[in-house]
Amino acid sequence: MPSLADTFATVLESLPDDWTDLEIDVRIFDEDRYIDAATYMVTTNAQPYSEHDWHWRVLIAHRFGHAAAPSVVHGTLKLLDEAGIEGELAVREVRSGRVEITQGWGRPESVRQEFRRVRAQ
Repeated sequence: MPSLADTFATVLESLPDDWTDLEIDVRIFDEDRYIDAATYMVTTNAQPYSEHDWHWRVLIAHRFGHAAAPSVVHGTLKLLDEAGIEGELAVREVRSGRVEITQGWGRPESVRQEFRRVRAQ
């Protein structure tokens, strides 16, 4: 069975470059280790489910947004793997094609152009 971190890396590799938000569910197999796993999962701002088959929902942002960074989620899942906490994850939703909106009022044109140049890459 592939590790949680490897599964997550495979999911990331399968996404288009313009993905913006990813939502996954995580479940551990040994519920006696729930507290141990929750200690690791807190770094991803995982939202626990109550009375559900899955244990946590994790929101991930690609380049911007109010969610965990992919590197943080990967690192957390790797820590679970290293601690011997086995489980699985499921992709629930992927959003793509959105763009970051920033307030440009009062900023010089050079700043606005630089922002557009950096975000166009």
